[in-house]
Amino acid sequence: MCAAILAAAQNDSTSIAIEALSRLKNIDLEANPAVKTAVMHVIESTKGTPQFVELVRDFKIKDQDPALLAFALTHPSESAGVEAMRLLLAHRNLDLVNQGINGPNAASAIEVLGNTGEKQIVSILEPVIADSKRDVVARQQAVHALAQVQDGAALLLKLAKEDKLASDLKLTTSSELNNVRWSNIKTEAMQVLPPVQGQNLEPLPPIAELVKRKGDFAHGEQVFFSPQVNCGSCHQVNGKGVDFGPKLSEIGTKLGKDGLYAAILDPNAGISFGYETWQIELKNGDEAYGLLSSETEDEIAIKAAGNIVSRYKKSDMVRREKLKSSIMPTGLQQAMNTQDLVDLVEYLSSLKKSAGGSP
Repeated sequence: MCAAILAAAQNDSTSIAIEALSRLKNIDLEANPAVKTAVMHVIESTKGTPQFVELVRDFKIKDQDPALLAFALTHPSESAGVEAMRLLLAHRNLDLVNQGINGPNAASAIEVLGNTGEKQIVSILEPVIADSKRDVVARQQAVHALAQVQDGAALLLKLAKEDKLASDLKLTTSSELNNVRWSNIKTEAMQVLPPVQGQNLEPLPPIAELVKRKGDFAHGEQVFFSPQVNCGSCHQVNGKGVDFGPKLSEIGTKLGKDGLYAAILDPNAGISFGYETWQIELKNGDEAYGLLSSETEDEIAIKAAGNIVSRYKKSDMVRREKLKSSIMPTGLQQAMNTQDLVDLVEYLSSLKKSAGGSP
């Protein structure tokens, strides 16, 4: 049979070889060199496919971990990708797993870890959320992953209770813990990290639920430029609005709906580079507050809301401080009902770069 398997694989009949191997998956490969040769030949020919993962699992192959990681990173939300990560965890190859969460595809590595539902991920991902130097998106993804596991959700709740949870993770953690399936954790989380309130102080649904809702992007545009919400007073979309904060003409290309909700509900969690808020204290007791517009050896220019730029001599300054808070106001969702918010995000998610390269 082994000769037939090899022949099938060599003649591009890999499916036939896989079918034949499925009948041998309980065999001891070390005691059957011919079968091992056939198995390894088919494994090489199926790398990058779900069949590869199945073969590695069924024949308990231990020297394919890098290929398993590569597959998991490119298929983080698919069953075969999750199975590939489970095999890595079963092999205790934590060095390789850590390479994944610290590499260029960190978000995918964290996502697939969460999808495994394995308790092991708690000790792997706890350092990620504790590392304030890491990208906030990766840390928020780690919160989401931890919330998929009871021990992980319990850890997040413990950190929140002990006030050891970073401020830029509190919204994400609140949203995740208020949506977990463990009633004791969910009940306590509602006290420690209450849900974000919308219009009339009504609790908003978790982000995980909001992203599933379909909005009306045409009405969302009206919400964006409405006097009540007035996003256009600080942002431009295709030339319309005030050029103060980041331009949003292609924001739907940069952020998914979950990221858009997070940016609206907790603007302090992810501040765009170049849009950090500065506070200047002057010798005469006055203060300036806004974005750093320009700086020379002698003076600094601060751009305030409304696009007003003021210049201050450095010799008149007592102190300057870059704040951790965004210049975008918090509580914006309280000016909208839930459907308005959903429509606004639908509109923002539709703002994408065109195929021709211009919005």
